[in-house]
Amino acid sequence: MNVIVMEDEAFYALIEEVVSRIKEQHNIKEDKWISSVEAMNKLRIKSKTTLQKLRDEGRIRFSQPDKKIILYDTDSINEYLSKHSKETF
Repeated sequence: MNVIVMEDEAFYALIEEVVSRIKEQHNIKEDKWISSVEAMNKLRIKSKTTLQKLRDEGRIRFSQPDKKIILYDTDSINEYLSKHSKETF
């Protein structure tokens, strides 16, 4: 029996890559609206306060279909990430 030891961050990055490849191979598109947890993962943030700040400042779009349900627009998250990306030379 073999055991592989990984740090949490590396493990979750690996899982994300595997899921991404499976979606690509099976032509599965990303959901238009995602949960707070999914949005935080996509933005690589751990604080709900930071997510709320981005929402409150209008940096990412959201929908609130019910009082306790907040969904985030994946397109606006992708736009936010692209807008804040840095080019290297």
